[in-house]
Amino acid sequence: MKKKILITTAIDYVNDVIHIGHAYQKILADCVARFERVRRGKDNVFFVTGTDEHGQKVYNAAKEQGLDVRGFVDDIAKKDQDQQDSLQISYDRFIRTTDEDHKKFAGEFFKKVYDAGYIYKGTYKGLYCEGCEAYKTEKDLVDGKCSLHPTGEIQVVEEENYFFKFSKFKNFLKDLYDSNPDFVLPKSRFKEMYSFIDKIEDIPVTRRKEKLPWGIECPIDGDHVIWVWFDALVNYLTFGLEKNIWNKNMEIIHFVGKDVARMHALLWPCMLKAAGYELPDCIYDHAFLSINGKKISKSLGNVVAPKDLVEKYGVDPVRYYFLRYGPIVEDADFSEEHFKIVYNADLANGLGNTVARLAKLAEKSELSFVGITNENDRLSKEVTQHFDVFRVDLAIQNVWSRLSELDKHINGNTPWAITDEKKLKEVLEYEIKELCVVASLCKPFIPDTSQKILNTFGSEKVTASVGLFPRI
Repeated sequence: MKKKILITTAIDYVNDVIHIGHAYQKILADCVARFERVRRGKDNVFFVTGTDEHGQKVYNAAKEQGLDVRGFVDDIAKKDQDQQDSLQISYDRFIRTTDEDHKKFAGEFFKKVYDAGYIYKGTYKGLYCEGCEAYKTEKDLVDGKCSLHPTGEIQVVEEENYFFKFSKFKNFLKDLYDSNPDFVLPKSRFKEMYSFIDKIEDIPVTRRKEKLPWGIECPIDGDHVIWVWFDALVNYLTFGLEKNIWNKNMEIIHFVGKDVARMHALLWPCMLKAAGYELPDCIYDHAFLSINGKKISKSLGNVVAPKDLVEKYGVDPVRYYFLRYGPIVEDADFSEEHFKIVYNADLANGLGNTVARLAKLAEKSELSFVGITNENDRLSKEVTQHFDVFRVDLAIQNVWSRLSELDKHINGNTPWAITDEKKLKEVLEYEIKELCVVASLCKPFIPDTSQKILNTFGSEKVTASVGLFPRI
């Protein structure tokens, strides 16, 4: 394990405000970042997220509303950041692709790849999906539509562009994948990405400014702007080089959704290779979230804003639910009905009830348990093993199994019936110590609740607190 780690999320298009499907990835990455701060030390963990603000989709969204593009992206970016902040996403930087340092570096990166001989001028004749901001072939379509954006029109494009020699990197990618079996996780996604390598073709990396004026100007031709993906992916480097951390001594992990997996798992390493930069260590490609069995869609009226859920149920219940039941490997479905069932079972009747029982017993005993929490800020071997492959869902299950065992111990030893003070102190010390271990292990998942529990039992005198999770 390397001493330092850089954790990133995919940055979101600002054609609209993020919903809970986008936010899941941020909660996931944040959980891993919080865990790594405990394991490696907070100064050795770097975490970046942000917004993708160029491209046809963003430009058209602003124009459709009759708005100035810059003002439009400023407004959405602020709202996106507000949504993330409501979930306590502990990023080191919220990067925007309209930030001046990013625009400058994206141009330098493009020039570097051009100077290395991997960019040439040509004419593109083919298909383009505005929703994906990506070039398509007939084989990519289902009944003439993009599978990810079936309501959008596929554009037939013929224009002069600068091309990236993507096809030159097939052997490089095969060698990379063959020598790094964990380069893409989960394993099923690794196999899927590998299957695309032989299908790679050269790809346009600019758009004509007369057709798309909203973008970073191409440094070798002022009549072009850099294609949005050749701009957006570079945000990771903008941050990494700003902090002087994009190097072989840094573990680099990208969290992405399967809709953008090919860009990250195939195009991005080739871009880095062409420009002479270190490659990421792993790309974690999670699945999709649906709501009540349907794809999240503004047209269906089922979009859920993260902040609305937080204001209704609290930040830790929202984090807990999605970290345990989110689309970490397979597609997952969210419904408020299921959320309430989980909340009452796992949080109100589970953790909250155990905390309340032990706090009441400790208060009644008038015994002191100061110092009992000091040695518990540690990591469980089993939990660590799950985090090593980013299975936060399994890590939570492990912690809740431990909580269940504690509950059995309480019921089996009936401390409320013990009259001998020495025996009572012995039983309560074990149970409170175990609860504090559980609380410490919960820090990456539900940080506020974790700290409240540790504070409760770290006081000179324990007082029975108001329930952490009132039933709903």
